[in-house]
Amino acid sequence: MLKPGTKAPDFTLNDKDGNPVTLSAFAGKKIVLYFYPKDNTPGCTRQACAFRDAYDGFKKGDVTVIGISKDSEKSHQGFAEKHGLPFILLADPELSIIKAFDVWQEKKLYGKVSYGVVRSTFVIDENGVIEKVFEKAKPDTNAQEILEYLEGTNPKDS
Repeated sequence: MLKPGTKAPDFTLNDKDGNPVTLSAFAGKKIVLYFYPKDNTPGCTRQACAFRDAYDGFKKGDVTVIGISKDSEKSHQGFAEKHGLPFILLADPELSIIKAFDVWQEKKLYGKVSYGVVRSTFVIDENGVIEKVFEKAKPDTNAQEILEYLEGTNPKDS
């Protein structure tokens, strides 16, 4: 998993509407980039809804929220519509960015080993550098933890 102080890999992925979104286009803005396993699963839905519910706080701080999973654009479209998600969802079915951020890892469940996305969130600063990493993020508290972290950092102190 990429560590704080690392330049975030630039990428272009399609959003839920098929529009290309490039990370470097957000230069000068703080970004919350979260990776999650799958649309419409219990944990991922709770996490997305928590980001939705906290979205005004992110907007107030001029922070862009982006969620990435290996799901398709069509899947993201239905997920966003069903839950009223106001932030960007990007499709990475080739796992190129998921692997670039090193969040595609071995997982164990009931003794069975498989590979999948480890739920993780990266705060990327205005210069495209990873500022903070929330590894193994908890779906119910991740959005609030990040907001608290962001409110505790003053850009003038950097």
